[in-house]
Order: sequence, then structure tokens, then C-alpha cells
Amino acid sequence: MTDFKNGYDTLSQAIEDLQDKGYTIDYDLVEDGLKSKDLKKKWKAEELDVVKFYRFEGMADPGDNTILYVIECNDGNKGLLVDAYGADVYVSPKMIEKLRMNDQ
Repeated sequence: MTDFKNGYDTLSQAIEDLQDKGYTIDYDLVEDGLKSKDLKKKWKAEELDVVKFYRFEGMADPGDNTILYVIECNDGNKGLLVDAYGADVYVSPKMIEKLRMNDQ
């Protein structure tokens, strides 16, 4: 089990630290799950777990708010998903449930 920090000052600090902990895949959100351009692979919502998330709020513009999801897939792949609040991507109900920000 990875020992996660409770928070980071900046998104770039969080990404660097989490990559050092082995979360190296850069995930992109798709309708029914995630994909990795580098690996040319997709995972459905039921094949992944959000193990932690961090919220970063823009100082000058509230529209700059971002969430960093720390994700582990059932095939052993681990990585990060950076998602702006209100991103304009249709996401399936299963994936919305995975990304629901409950206290972890």
C-alpha cells in the first residue's frame, strides 16, 4: 500500500511525487473508462480503482480548478488522470461512480 500525502501545494509537485511512487501512466478520460495514448490501451470503469484524489483550485480564476486522480488498474498499471472541473467529455454512469469524490 502506497503512503499518500494528504495534499500538495501545486499540481506539478503532486505529479512529480506520485510518478516517483510508480504512478507513471498518463490516463485520458473516455466515455466508459480511461485510455493511455502511450500504451495504446483502454480500461473500462470496472477495471480500475481511484485510490486517491487531490483537488487544486485556481487562485485567480475559479474556472482553473483541477482534480488529480491516482488510479490503479486491475492489470497492475498505475497512473494519473488530470481532469478540469466540468470538462466537456461525456462520461458513462459507471465511470462517474468511479470518479465520485468521496472521502478516501
